[in-house]
Amino acid sequence: MFAAAPPHHGLRFRERLPATERSLSPRWRNEVGTTQSKKAGPRISEIAREKKLQFFFGKIRRDAKILDVGCADGWAEKWARGRGWTDITGLDLMPPADVVGDIREWKNLGLEAHSFDAILAFEVVEHGDFAAPLHDLLRPDGRLMATTPVPHMDWLCQLGEAAGLLQRRTSPHTHLVDLRQVPRFKAVEHHVKGLVSQWGVLRPV
Repeated sequence: MFAAAPPHHGLRFRERLPATERSLSPRWRNEVGTTQSKKAGPRISEIAREKKLQFFFGKIRRDAKILDVGCADGWAEKWARGRGWTDITGLDLMPPADVVGDIREWKNLGLEAHSFDAILAFEVVEHGDFAAPLHDLLRPDGRLMATTPVPHMDWLCQLGEAAGLLQRRTSPHTHLVDLRQVPRFKAVEHHVKGLVSQWGVLRPV
């Protein structure tokens, strides 16, 4: 369980609650990528998106400072703001992100080290090595909320995409990783969903 702590440097996560994708710019998809497009995806992806948001935001206090990596049109932020979360910053390579640029260049983007309570990275880490900037932007007691394909089941994702059951990827999965083995992080929670997807809550080490 996460306990409440003083503002600014204390933990801002709520205790675990019952459980009630991400489009990115073309440039991001080509360079650091994701599996989602900005158009509405297949029904399975829509259901997964809703479940994903419920699961992860159910673990984040409403006063937490959140960075949404690869925010695209801000779909996650819109969902969260409508339910009481207010301090959310979207980062992507193109507008309408709040911060426009590459996360690996965060020092040049006006972001501060160890300043976020939570970072969302949905369908992002399989497209590049982002462990260092994600780690450097999280507070020591912060949490990385990540989803990514199960490495050895990515072939099944491809079949689902070909069959129109899953959203097609827009760039190769060059950095498939078990979320329990992400450098600089330790998994607090790790779940496999539908055989092919990992959902992880990670803390920096």
